[in-house]
Amino acid sequence: QVQLVESGGGLVQAGGSLRLACAASGRTLMISAMGWFRQAPGKEREFVSTITWSGGRSYYPDSVKGRFTISRDHAKNTVYLQMNNLNAEDTGVYYCAAQGAGSGSYKYWGQGTQVTVSS
Repeated sequence: QVQLVESGGGLVQAGGSLRLACAASGRTLMISAMGWFRQAPGKEREFVSTITWSGGRSYYPDSVKGRFTISRDHAKNTVYLQMNNLNAEDTGVYYCAAQGAGSGSYKYWGQGTQVTVSS
């Protein structure tokens, strides 16, 4: 099992920045990739970013490309999401998730951290 704990959410004005962190514990050697998702009130959960654990390749949807940066720290078993130039559409609960080796889906999820962008 892998446990994930997010931190770093909060209230920020439009145009501001936040950095989220997700600390993994447990059987972290089985992690092949980690990602961030978000869910706004009344909307479906949306993919935000992902990074491969070994090679560090990252992917973003167009909605956040150029504003968000995902990174990982092997020594701390932590993945970060640097969010710049935030706007009201970025508001939501941000979830960290992890894929196990050999799995194409995110099996492990954190509890989420709230991000609120005021306009």
